[in-house]
Amino acid sequence: MENFPVIDLSKLDGEERKPTMEKIEDACENWGFFELVNHGISHDLLDTVERHTKEHYRKCMEQRFKEMVASKGLEAVQSEISDLDWESTFFLRHLPDSNMAEIPDLEEDYRKLMKEFALELEKLAEQLLDLLCENLGLEKGYLKRAFYGSKGPNFGTKVSNYPPCPKPDLIKGLRAHTDAGGIILLFQDDKVSGLQLFKDGQWLDVPPMKHSIVINLGDQLEVITNGKYKSVLHRVIAQKAGTRMSIASFYNPGSDAVIYPAPELVEKEAEESQIYPKFVFEDYMKIYAGLKFQAKEPRFEAMKA
Repeated sequence: MENFPVIDLSKLDGEERKPTMEKIEDACENWGFFELVNHGISHDLLDTVERHTKEHYRKCMEQRFKEMVASKGLEAVQSEISDLDWESTFFLRHLPDSNMAEIPDLEEDYRKLMKEFALELEKLAEQLLDLLCENLGLEKGYLKRAFYGSKGPNFGTKVSNYPPCPKPDLIKGLRAHTDAGGIILLFQDDKVSGLQLFKDGQWLDVPPMKHSIVINLGDQLEVITNGKYKSVLHRVIAQKAGTRMSIASFYNPGSDAVIYPAPELVEKEAEESQIYPKFVFEDYMKIYAGLKFQAKEPRFEAMKA
């Protein structure tokens, strides 16, 4: 098996910039995923976020999850469950406006911490979008501008825990899907694995690595790059032992942003080489809500209509 792409961002500053950019390009074209080390977010901050997130789950969410499992009789299922996921989650919105104050049970320290973490991730997302622009031959800032609606981008974080599951062969932690949005930055458990991506006809593990940030590309980047970069099917396999922490932050277009292939990436002589539609991001999300766990192609077709 080819090695999962791990990219050292600190190498962009020296003579290894060119091979590092080539590695990013290869990951975007052939994997839709890569793992970042030396990304500029302090290890202390990551450790503190992890500690608080795990504490919050134990204090505020674990019992609720157990009650949900009991109420649905999930411990005793005999056949595959296809309409729910073995996960405990809550969602934080940062941009265009924050919902942090409205989330119950969040201690003030945790709130402040997640706000600080979100600012670091937002900077990293915008840095990555500019690196993608450079590789694509687009003007610096093009992707950031493409994501800007009238209120800027949408940016939020899904905080998930995947508790031990007695029947991982029958219940997925998270069913297979591609992400609807732009660029996704994941801080995941470094001990309990479970995230897999689909490549060349098989499911491959995304390796847990301490202090890394996993990046994957969403459907909107596939559209804007006219298919040069692809969003990739991924899933979470529940584990029999250990609770897996996952903090996924989604840097997405603004709701009223108009998404379409970058003109520079559509071959000049063949206008029909624009395979992807033009649409308002919010309209795509309405369709995605009902079709998340199905193939993405019908979603793109629906937007053409």
